[in-house]
Amino acid sequence: MAMSQRGRGIPARAHRLLSGLLLGLALAAMPGIARAATELQLWHSLDGANGALVARIAEDFNASQSAYRVVTIYKGPYAETINGGIAAYRAGEGPHLLQVFEVGNGTMAAAVGAVKPVSEVMQEAGRAISPDAFLPVIASNYLARDGSMLSLPFNISAMVMWINRDRFRQAGLDPDQLPETWPQVFEAARALKRADPSGCALSTAWPTWAHIEQLSVWHDRPIATRSNGLDGFDTELVFNRALQVGHLQNLVDLHRAGVFEYAGRTNRGEARFIAGECAIFLTSSSMYGSIVARGRFDWTIRPMPYYPDIVDGPQNAILGGGSLYVMQGKTAQEYDGVAAFLAFVLSFPEQALLYRNSGYVPVTRAAYEDACRTGFYERNPKLQVAVRAIMNREPTRNSAGLRLGNMLQIRDLWAEEIEAALDGSKSAQQALDDAVSRGNAVLRLFQRRTAR
Repeated sequence: MAMSQRGRGIPARAHRLLSGLLLGLALAAMPGIARAATELQLWHSLDGANGALVARIAEDFNASQSAYRVVTIYKGPYAETINGGIAAYRAGEGPHLLQVFEVGNGTMAAAVGAVKPVSEVMQEAGRAISPDAFLPVIASNYLARDGSMLSLPFNISAMVMWINRDRFRQAGLDPDQLPETWPQVFEAARALKRADPSGCALSTAWPTWAHIEQLSVWHDRPIATRSNGLDGFDTELVFNRALQVGHLQNLVDLHRAGVFEYAGRTNRGEARFIAGECAIFLTSSSMYGSIVARGRFDWTIRPMPYYPDIVDGPQNAILGGGSLYVMQGKTAQEYDGVAAFLAFVLSFPEQALLYRNSGYVPVTRAAYEDACRTGFYERNPKLQVAVRAIMNREPTRNSAGLRLGNMLQIRDLWAEEIEAALDGSKSAQQALDDAVSRGNAVLRLFQRRTAR
C-alpha cells in the first residue's frame, strides 16, 4: 500500500483532518481571530494630557476583557464634537458614546430619539446605577425629567483662579497672601500692571462661563428662571441685574486701563498663563495637566473670587467639563458593551486615574471618600480647590446646574455683548439687557421646536 509522503505513514485524508484541527486550535488561541471583539466608538474633545487619560481608560478596559474594544476618537473642540455627533447620528453613522460638555446638556436632553438614557442602558444590562452614587451637585446636572441618569458624568471640572506666584513676588506682592475677593483681585491686578506695564496682569478664558454663569451661581443669583432651566425649557434669562452689571462695568474699567486683557471666547488664552505671561487667570481646573507638563514657574490655584458686599461667602460652583451620552441605533450586544464600559469608568481605579492626574474631580461619593481617607488631597491641595468649589455649600435652585437649549448659540450672543461693553460701544447695562433679550429669543425658538 502506498504511503503518504507528507504524513510519514498517515493516510492523506487523515492528514488533512489533522492539519485542519491543528489550524483551528491555533486560530482559536489567537485573540481577535476566533471571535472578533465588538468595537465601540467614543467620540471626545480632550487633547493633550487629558486626551491621553481618555485613551488610557479605554486601553485599561480593553485589556480587562476580550468581548469589546473601545476606540476613542478625538473630534476637535467641544462644539465640533457635539455638532458632528448629532449629524453622524442622523446619517446613521453615530458613535456609541458621545462626550458632551455641560453647555450641550439642554440640546441633548431635548434630542428625543437620538439619546438612550444611561439608566436605561445600565438597567437592560443588569447593572445598577443611582444618582445617589454621585456627589450631589454632579448628579443633578445629568438627570432626566423622571430623576434617572440621562448621561454619565465623566470629566467634571470647575472654574478656578490660577496665580503666577513669581509675578506676585516681582510686583512686591506677598505670594502667600493671595486675593480672595474681587476687590482684592482688582487691587492686585493694578499693582501687577504698575510693576510690569507690558505684562498681562488679569485675564480669563471662557468669559461667558466665568463672568455670567459662574459669577451668578457663585453668588447664589439666578442665571435664568426655572432653576436655570433644569425644571423646564420655558425658562427666561435674568442675569441683567445689579451684581452682573456691576461686575461687567468693573471689567470694562480695568480693560480701559490695560489691567484686564480679553483673551477671546474660548480657552486659547490659557497658553499665555502656561507660558508665564499672565499673573492672574480664570479658567477651568482641567488646565492642570497642561501646566504640570509645561509650566516653568511657581503657580498655584485658588477659588473664584466673590464680592463680600453681596454675600458673606461663595455658594457653590457650576460644573464644567462633560458627560458621556449613549446614542440610539445600536444593537443589544453593543449596548451590553457600553454598559460594561460605563461601569468600568465608574470603578475606583479609573476614577483615581482621572482625579490624580488632571484637574477633574471624582464624580462618585466612593471615589471622593477614598481620596480623603488616603490623604490624597492633603498631599495635593491644589487639586482639592475644584472639589471644594463644587461642594462648598448645599446647592440651591440658583446653583444646582444649568440647562439651556441651543446654549452654544446663546453663549456666542452673550460674548458679542460682553465684547461690545469692553470696546465701549455699549454700556454694561445695555450689553447685558441685550444679552438677555437676544438669548430669550433663542430659548423661545428652541422651546417651540421641542414642543412639536
